[in-house]
Amino acid sequence: MTGKEGGGGFVQTFDFASKTVTLEDNDHFSEEEGDNFIEFKANQIPAIKIHDPDLEDGDSGPARGEWSNKWDFLFSCISVSVGLGNVWRFPYLCYENGGGSFLIVYFIAMIFCGIPIFFQEVAIGQYLGSGGMTLVSQLCPMLKGVGIGTMTVVFFLDIYYCIIIAWSFFYLIATFASFYHGELYWENCGHYWNTDLCFRAHDNITENQLELANHTKAFDNVTHQNITKTPVEEFWDHRVLQMNNGIEHGLGALNWELVGCLVLAWLVVYGIIAKGLHSSGKIIWFTALFPYFVMFILLGRALTLDGAMDGLTYMFSVDPEKLIASKTWIDGASQIFFAYSVGMGALPALGSYNKFHHNCYRDAILTCIINTLTCLLAGILVFCILGYMAKLQGTTLDAVVNSGPGLVFLTYPDLVVTLPVSALWAVIFFCMLLVLGIDSEFCNVEALVTGIVDNWPEKLLKHRRLFTIGISFLLFLLGIPMCTEGGIYLFRLMDFYSCSGMALIWVCFFQTIAIGWFFGAERFADCIEQMTGTRPGLFWRLCWKYFAPAVMGGVFIFFVYSFEPATYGKNYKYPEWAEIFGIFLSLSSMLWVPGYALYYLFTGPGSLRENLRTGLQSNMNLRKEAKLASKIQQNLKDGFGPNLKRMQLGKPGPIHISESGIQLLNRENSEFEMGNISSRDPSFTIQE
Repeated sequence: MTGKEGGGGFVQTFDFASKTVTLEDNDHFSEEEGDNFIEFKANQIPAIKIHDPDLEDGDSGPARGEWSNKWDFLFSCISVSVGLGNVWRFPYLCYENGGGSFLIVYFIAMIFCGIPIFFQEVAIGQYLGSGGMTLVSQLCPMLKGVGIGTMTVVFFLDIYYCIIIAWSFFYLIATFASFYHGELYWENCGHYWNTDLCFRAHDNITENQLELANHTKAFDNVTHQNITKTPVEEFWDHRVLQMNNGIEHGLGALNWELVGCLVLAWLVVYGIIAKGLHSSGKIIWFTALFPYFVMFILLGRALTLDGAMDGLTYMFSVDPEKLIASKTWIDGASQIFFAYSVGMGALPALGSYNKFHHNCYRDAILTCIINTLTCLLAGILVFCILGYMAKLQGTTLDAVVNSGPGLVFLTYPDLVVTLPVSALWAVIFFCMLLVLGIDSEFCNVEALVTGIVDNWPEKLLKHRRLFTIGISFLLFLLGIPMCTEGGIYLFRLMDFYSCSGMALIWVCFFQTIAIGWFFGAERFADCIEQMTGTRPGLFWRLCWKYFAPAVMGGVFIFFVYSFEPATYGKNYKYPEWAEIFGIFLSLSSMLWVPGYALYYLFTGPGSLRENLRTGLQSNMNLRKEAKLASKIQQNLKDGFGPNLKRMQLGKPGPIHISESGIQLLNRENSEFEMGNISSRDPSFTIQE
């Protein structure tokens, strides 16, 4: 490599990609500039180093954590998006909404909303280095209410999600206790919580029919349907939940055993997130992979059950009446957001711990594929078991159990009793549920903590651990009412109104509008190109600007137009006051969007028009790498000549070019191709 001054300018020759390349600047150097030269070390071109006052902040504030390696981020995305939303929520919504009809809506939402918005959230979190609460406000200040609404949704989610973990702990402890009892507590009738309707089906179908015929209370006199209950159902209803006949009877007494399990759940969750999610990477590797080991073993057994094919037929059959029902569309669309953890602030929080040039596109696509396959795997498992249960009970598949949030606690426990050494398999299964629930919960709590801390970093970042303790304790206290006799009805209200359905789609809609329209889909694509060196294709930009908002807006309007209140199972309908309470839960997150927009317009320093103009303009607090990448991209677009003199190269160290810069120089058939840079400005030429 050589460098020299010539003709008042500067000429330098070096080896690059097995080529001899010459940089030549024909403008005259000042005396000070003549002392500086560009040096490239052979086979070693690290990151660029430019002296720019705009990029050097006097006080950068407390340092933000980063993943120790790129695989930690991928497994974190898998952990937060592959969880109980796949194994617990997807099967029961698919069962309630007619199987195949639900799947059609699910895949439409996945293609045009789920995957594009998942990629969008991870990328914008990585670019800005901030969580969900401050993200939208930087892109469109007037829509800061979207971030507050997101945190409200996550706040409600964190309250009731830990209840599922508590249920799993209850079953796990009951399984260990059954080692002394000799059999699983839900394997047979005859316990103090069982009723006269309890009926244990056998593999001998003829024997089952005879027992049902002799069962004095086996059939409803009006519907003439079998109304017996399996030991699994009665253990869930009368032992775990100890549920009463409806929320109109009050919440009732506390189930102290369940409260103890809730305490245990929060202790485990806090133990993982106390130091921040970025330091929990190795834990996430295990929590992401272990469930698949268990599920594939259970799948091998489920597919061999008598009646399994009937269950799969039901899962993939389309019911035209369900397909035109608003509930199917709102459940299918919101489930894709729920399963992908979109609109909950978790994905931007995860992305914010990435290095700036991390390839988030690859990880986003891979995670979405794994997520959807996990949903299908869990669905196949559940429907195989439902087909088996229907065969044993001599009933139709849609009437085999009372569907609801507890479906997974009715089907999987029924499967493990068919396995040899059933208690051991029960331990493994409930450990899997705990892993799925805990890894999703601590990622969601981390999203809540990160979102709030990023909004007030000066006050909260130094006291992050203490703040996390306070948030966890508050969430625990608010979850106690769901450990009562009427708690399951409250749980269902929160699941339907606060963290899915209208509220979740509303928040996601305005977040997508803020990024795709006010910030600009093309500008957002520029940001991704700065990070990855690759510009997103036309499909992605169309989804961010048109397809995703259209699908979400259409589903929301259709749901409101043909609104159907929440129910528990097939028969229980909530009283009117409970429905009003549920709608209030939805509005508590939705009203932040228009409410803050009006507040911004009427309390800003300027006129309404001026406030509107500034409220729709981005005001990003970029991380240093983003500032640098933005400047480099602008230089490449404008040509290097006018900007070359502004680059004060450090002495005596060499200038460094980033990996993204190398990717840009290596790109073929583009405006950044090395042969085309010479035409940008006559004072800057490249010769080979």
